[in-house]
Amino acid sequence: MTQPFELPDFYMPYPARLNPHLEEARVHSKQWARDMGMLEGSGVWEEADLDAHDYPLMCAYTHPDCDGAELSLITDWYVWVFFFDDHFLEVFKRTGDLAGGKKYLNRLARFMPMGGDLAVPEPANPVEAGLADLWPRTVPSMSPAWRARFAESTRNLLDESLWELANINRGRVSNPVEYIEMRRKVGGAPWSAGLVEHAVGAEVPERIAASRPMRVLRDSFSDAVHLRNDLFSYQREVGDEGELSNGVLVLERLLGCDTQAAADAVNDLLTSRMQQFEHTAVFELGPLFVEHAIDPLSAAGVLAYVKGLQDWQSGGHEWHMRSSRYMNARARSSRPLGMSSMVDLLGVKRLRNFAHVPYRRVGPSQIPDLYVPFELKLSPHLDASRRDTVAWCRAMGMLEAQPGVSGSAVWDEEKLIDNDLPLCAAGLHPDATPEELNLASFWLAWGTYGDDYFPVVFGRSRNLAAARVAVARFGAFMPLDGSAPPPPAGALERGLADLWARTTAPMPPADRRKLRTAVEHMCEGWLWELANEIAHHIPDPVDYLEMRRLTFGSELTMSLCRLRHSKGIPEEFYAGGTMVALENAMMDAGLLVNDIFSYQKEIEFEGEVHNCVLVVQSFFDCDYPTALAIVNDLLASRVRQFEHIVNHELPIVCDDFGLDAEARRDLDAFVMELHNWLAGILNWHRGCFRYDEPSLLRHNRPPAWRLGGPTGFGTSAATVSPAGARGGPWAGRTTPSCAATAAGTA
Repeated sequence: MTQPFELPDFYMPYPARLNPHLEEARVHSKQWARDMGMLEGSGVWEEADLDAHDYPLMCAYTHPDCDGAELSLITDWYVWVFFFDDHFLEVFKRTGDLAGGKKYLNRLARFMPMGGDLAVPEPANPVEAGLADLWPRTVPSMSPAWRARFAESTRNLLDESLWELANINRGRVSNPVEYIEMRRKVGGAPWSAGLVEHAVGAEVPERIAASRPMRVLRDSFSDAVHLRNDLFSYQREVGDEGELSNGVLVLERLLGCDTQAAADAVNDLLTSRMQQFEHTAVFELGPLFVEHAIDPLSAAGVLAYVKGLQDWQSGGHEWHMRSSRYMNARARSSRPLGMSSMVDLLGVKRLRNFAHVPYRRVGPSQIPDLYVPFELKLSPHLDASRRDTVAWCRAMGMLEAQPGVSGSAVWDEEKLIDNDLPLCAAGLHPDATPEELNLASFWLAWGTYGDDYFPVVFGRSRNLAAARVAVARFGAFMPLDGSAPPPPAGALERGLADLWARTTAPMPPADRRKLRTAVEHMCEGWLWELANEIAHHIPDPVDYLEMRRLTFGSELTMSLCRLRHSKGIPEEFYAGGTMVALENAMMDAGLLVNDIFSYQKEIEFEGEVHNCVLVVQSFFDCDYPTALAIVNDLLASRVRQFEHIVNHELPIVCDDFGLDAEARRDLDAFVMELHNWLAGILNWHRGCFRYDEPSLLRHNRPPAWRLGGPTGFGTSAATVSPAGARGGPWAGRTTPSCAATAAGTA
């Protein structure tokens, strides 16, 4: 068969090394596979298949330093997981048997007991037999926290095969963001990362396992492993097996390009994820160890784990170059390296992420047709909330400089009125009472003020440490037990204390904790943006989208929506993959709307690097119109994914959880809130005076100064305005009220 594309030159800075116990693992794993029933008679593999795939070689490359017994155990795990993948393909994917696949997967969870009793049911097939043997050989030497993490990643690896099967049955190709997130579960690299901890004999301490640096290391490692596999396996998966879960195919569809161009783009993303891994390891681990007081021995264990992930990356690449399972016949053919190839291999492309020229002229943001197919509804209490929001912000001290903080006068009344945050709240919550609409408007004002305050106050001084102290103090103003907060030191603390008391008084403790977590995540996002601004670093595309959900406040506003609609719906329902994907799709749509409207504001007037249009420009090295079109296509694909989940996946999950009629009505109301959420965000961007060029020029003009002399009526000519200043605060525009009315009836 003709190759569909030429494999690109890969960025691989770590040399592959081979474990000396390879032959021992080969002998052991073949006998083990036969004992488990995976070879002759299985209908999946013969001995020749196992020999050709050579999983012991993969494990010897990916775990070069462990002893013979450990290498044999690790190899058995990989023989098991690849057999599962092929067995599931033959029995369920090729036949489209979704119901049978679900029943098959549900039984496997019973072979991973969490307690001291490791007894399991009688295995009914080779996959169950393998897991029944491997689990008691692996978990006794590890902590309960590791066991829980590894069991979760194993369940994800198994269960998300249903997502692949459902897409095959519907002929559906996912969008890139959905694909990256789901591939982490289906592809199993987080599972591999857990085995790395076992192989190197060092666990990640539980108190930092869920931190951003450790999550990014795991996720960027996983993404690179999966994208590499997609390049090597495209011919087999797409051409032979009819798979639709392949990154090359996903980018072909999104970008509308040929297979070679899509493969090159996948390789660029693979390189970007590897460099994200390196950036995180070098710049974020040290501060993480200090922040959590990690002792030297535990820190050394984490570094051994990081090295183990690097070994896996280089060893996995070497195995893909050799295994008969993949398209690699011409991978080693000699060809001259041009300048482009040298740039890729040396990783010089990463320099482009640090070479952005801030404050360059880009002109007005261009707004294409946006796919937001949801009806706009506005609260009738909007005008009253506008007045109340101005009064609240004034009372909190947001319209004046903060005591002792230079350059902290980030808002005045004119800018607050122009921002028109109640217009956004009125679209998000059209059925709210006057009190509820005020509360939503105040939360939006607090979050937007903080988002404006941090880069001005801490960014200009490059004082990340002071910003961390400010965020660390916020927890004291969100007491879970209802106790009194300390005296506030400024508008942000005063506003947060007031909002927390207003919002959480009727809440049970569990809901208070969820809301506090959402606020903390948003503030952590501000710190991430600030660190990138100080380093002048345009973020990696995947890291950008995942962190931007936090900085945009999506989790916070959606959390407030969800808390209104949780009757009879178990928390496990919201934590499941379907609801997480539903909310993430809508979050991304909202932030992409914001990035399209705010491009000029952020790039030209604020010198920002956190805008998806800029991220795409940097990643693809393309112009503004091309990047804008890609971002708009991505926005549309995320909205269509939301619609797909609502129409095809949510009904199945509701049946699985046995939700009654009342719970389903509440879920329908939550889905409608998400419709309102996106429609309201789009309407606010169209109706406020925060992003249009005339308003940007007014908000960013140098301050006027007054010559000495007479004051009072008729003396305004004594005021000297800088060249280019345009009129007064309402010059050349309709009032926010008129604009909102026009937008609401468009």
